[in-house]
Amino acid sequence: MIQMTKPASRLSPEEQKRRRKRSLALALSLGALVLLFYVVTIAKLGPGVLQRPM
Repeated sequence: MIQMTKPASRLSPEEQKRRRKRSLALALSLGALVLLFYVVTIAKLGPGVLQRPM
């Protein structure tokens, strides 16, 4: 099998910084997408969903 990336222990400091930035950007994008889905779902349910009998 061909290994496409270097093992983590052999990454240069510059490569580690780039990987960390990419991971952070991906995490923030995923979080924003989850938040967007949540907000859209609540908006589609409408204000009446909070005024139901318990």
